Order: sequence, then structure tokens, then C-alpha cells
Amino acid sequence: MSGYDHLDESAVRVRPSRRGSRPRTKERPAHKDAQEALVTAVDRGRYTTRLDGRPVTAMRARELGRKSIVVGDHVGLVGDTGGGPDALARIVRVLPRSSVLRRSADDSDRVERVIVANADQMVLVTALADPEPRPRMIDRCLVAAYDAGLDPLLVLTKSDLASPDELLEIYRPLNVPYVVTSLDPSGGDGMGVDTVQEQLRDRISVLVGHSGVGKSTLVNALVPDALRTTGVVNDVTGRGRHTSSSAVALELPGGGWVVDTPGVRSFGLGHVDPNSFIEHFPDLAEGAEQCPRGCSHDEPECALDAWVASGRAGASGAARLESLRRLLRSRTGESADGGGIS
Repeated sequence: MSGYDHLDESAVRVRPSRRGSRPRTKERPAHKDAQEALVTAVDRGRYTTRLDGRPVTAMRARELGRKSIVVGDHVGLVGDTGGGPDALARIVRVLPRSSVLRRSADDSDRVERVIVANADQMVLVTALADPEPRPRMIDRCLVAAYDAGLDPLLVLTKSDLASPDELLEIYRPLNVPYVVTSLDPSGGDGMGVDTVQEQLRDRISVLVGHSGVGKSTLVNALVPDALRTTGVVNDVTGRGRHTSSSAVALELPGGGWVVDTPGVRSFGLGHVDPNSFIEHFPDLAEGAEQCPRGCSHDEPECALDAWVASGRAGASGAARLESLRRLLRSRTGESADGGGIS
């Protein structure tokens, strides 16, 4: 006989589970009362969002797991959404994204780093001098923009130091819209700011560029109360110092949003399929149908040379073909001036 047989069954104590007695379920709360907000900044596990015109700080709900949340995301908030100094809401869902701008650490890295979500325009900010323009970097950003479905806009700064003609000649075959500016770091309006603001109106634009090219100065001119820190270019290396440490979305006075991102010194394209590049050159795409199977479009057997020579790609066909091949070489890290990813 067991030592417990003489006890009434109801008298036997059962140690409660540390996790409680509620049975587990895979069902998640519906959160039908969640309010939609825009993520404008991310900082060490805290998310600054904009809800009904006011900033609300939030944290990720445990049920989201490791799902990424980035600047530009539209999210559902519950909890304390009042936006007071001690208020902390919870992000319980991330709405579907219309676009995602990514980059990888280098071309051999297939791990994607999401820069911003739901943007519709990439603004490539490039200085004409101090630091010198880097066409390979522009090529890479263009590839990333096309891959993400973003419209590119080239903004050339510091035109008071150098002429834009040589750089514009390189990109004229790509028909990339551009604005030439000369900004006053001390806070003056400068030349071209109004034109840039018009190009950004009612759009969600992400600014990308090397450190020191004047992104923060441009943002301060577009959004006077942004107070983005500006820096100087190192006299020895010719490179700028990182002044923006994280991406932040700022509302434009005339409508729209601009996302300022930290300056980058490389833009890996390991996540982009090079076979998709030709799709962005419609005047060459038809000729590519005559290429041999597996053609890289940068080899002696490529049919595009004959297509361009026949004039079927138009007067700018040769320049357009070279532009395509420059983009393809930038994906593999090869180029006529020594390769690399800068």
C-alpha cells in the first residue's frame, strides 16, 4: 500500500507551475483597437512613432518575435499612446511594406540590411568636390534603387567648388533626374534647395550618400528645425566624418517625408540578382533576347554590341550599353579604374 493511499484525493497538494495553470495556445490577440502609426526613428529597442501628428515612444511586443521594424514602417500601436514623457506604447503588428531598400555589407554577403521601408524615391547626394564624386558608389545606389522599385534623384552639392558637367555627362544616358545645389552650411538657403523641395513634395524620400557630401546640411535646409549635426571632410583621407548615427524620418513643411541616413563608404549588392539589371534598360532589353544562353552582357559573345552598332538602340545606345556594363561590373566589384565597392 502506498503511503498516500489513505489520503483523500482532494487533500493531495500539487505544486503550481511557474508559468501558471493557464493552458498554452498559439492564438494571438487580435488587437482590433490598434492604432496605425509611422516609425520615424529606432534607438536601442525603443521606437519613435508618429500617431495623429504627435510623437509616441513604443517598444516591440513579445509576440512579434524577431520580426524587423525599421524607419518608414507602418505599425499598429496599443497601450499608452498618449505621447507623454513617461508613456510607452506597444507595437503589436507591422503592416505590409510597399517597398524595402536594402544593402549588404559587401558583394559576397547575402545578408540583407534593411535601410528604410515604404520609401518611393532614393535621393543620391553627391558632392562635386571635397570629397570628390565617386561614380561607382552612385552606380551601386542606382542598382539598389532599381531593385527596390524606387525612383532615383541625383542631387549634386557644392557646385560652388566644381562644375557638374563632367559627372552629368556620365549619367545622361540613364536619364536620371538631377538637381545641382550650392548649400550654405551656416544655415542659408543656398542654390537649388527650392528645386529639391519640389522634387520631394508629397513623396517619401530616402537620402543616401558618402559621409561629408552635405546630406545633413541639405536636410537642415529642407527642414529648418531638424538640427542635424554637420561635419567636415578629413584633409588627409578626403573622407567625411559620420555625423548622422542612425536613420530618422522628418516631415517636410510642404508635404512628404525625408529619411536622413548615416553616411556610407560602401554599398554592397550581394542581395541583388545581376540578371535583373537589363530590365531597367528597355532600349537594350530587346537586343538582349538575341544573346547566348547565360550571357553576362559583358563578354565578346554578347549580342548587344551588334544591336547598338545597328542603331536600333538609338543615338545614345553606345553610352547606354556602357552604363549597363558599368552597373554589372559594380555588382561584381570590377571596374575600369581598379574595382572595389566604394
